Amino acid sequence: MRLWVLLSLLLLQETLPHVIGQPAKSKHSKEPGENKIKPVNKKVKPKTPKMKERESADSSLKSQSILTQVMDKGHFQKLPTTLSLPAGQSMELRCKGSNVTWSYPSYLDTFKDSRLSIKQLDRYSQLILANSTAADTGEYSCWLQLCNGNKCRKDETKTGSTYIFFTDKEELFVPTPSYFEIVYLNPDKPAVIPCRVTTPSAKVTLHREFPAEEIETDGTDIIYDVKKGFVYLHPTSDHKGIVYCKAESHGAPQISIKYHLLYVEVPKGPPSTTIAASPNRAEVGDSIQVICTVLGEPDVDVNFRWQYPGQEAESPVIIENFWRLINRGSGHTTRISKSVLVVEDFEARDAGNYICIAQNLQGETTVATKVGLN
Repeated sequence: MRLWVLLSLLLLQETLPHVIGQPAKSKHSKEPGENKIKPVNKKVKPKTPKMKERESADSSLKSQSILTQVMDKGHFQKLPTTLSLPAGQSMELRCKGSNVTWSYPSYLDTFKDSRLSIKQLDRYSQLILANSTAADTGEYSCWLQLCNGNKCRKDETKTGSTYIFFTDKEELFVPTPSYFEIVYLNPDKPAVIPCRVTTPSAKVTLHREFPAEEIETDGTDIIYDVKKGFVYLHPTSDHKGIVYCKAESHGAPQISIKYHLLYVEVPKGPPSTTIAASPNRAEVGDSIQVICTVLGEPDVDVNFRWQYPGQEAESPVIIENFWRLINRGSGHTTRISKSVLVVEDFEARDAGNYICIAQNLQGETTVATKVGLN
């Protein structure tokens, strides 16, 4: 009997741990299904958004370092926003990318300067400017082009830009092709007197020719920007006249070219156009002329197109375009543009409607007049 009781107790001890342990959550948490889920949750948390933020920050850094200057012995220098180099030396810039576009002082294109060369290589584009001069002072920038077929756009994250001063003691002002320039003063936009310097530390002042006086740069109405020149923020008719700039830098002062400031007040919009024929009736063999006239802003170009009766038959006509500035009083200046169509040997097929289409950046205007046959 005792032996049987002992055996029963031993049997009970072996089965109790299993019965008591069944509800235990620690045992249940190790089931295969949950073992797979928990580690995955822990691995998803590792900061994917932060990695993206870091990538975007890295992208902005890359956009700042896309433009570099090649130094001696193959060294490269990341370019600051402004840089001063002595005139006379050659310069090499590089821009990373397989499809790069450059921008540089426009006169290098205007005169097709052979000192400038640009080459696109596999991984970068190279700009070389040989024998630099003070006139090369200006903005140099590049950017990567993203193209899909024939359509390309600028990649805003892959750009580089720097303003380079080519210093020259003999040329404190950036040279210009002319000795006299016209600056139009519009009441609704700033006007720039572009007397830029080659030495950023030069002291520059603005002067009126008559009456002879220095014009105060007050920082409110007139400011000086070393990359642009003097800026009239709110031009008025009181500012018109002839001005020049004076610069000093460790030596005798130098004088810029003169600038003629003309005040303009012409409503913006499509060309204000009129048309007139002289005479408006003609005999066979007569000579007639049709004049298309536009009054507009002095610095806004106007393009003319004509439609006339003998156009399809290719009747011989002479078309001449020209413009000039006129003073409308009170200091206001206007540009008058004309297109003159002449028929020297009038025929029956030349009778009919003469249509002039004048176009500017704001739009176009169509006007017409009729020439009859007597």
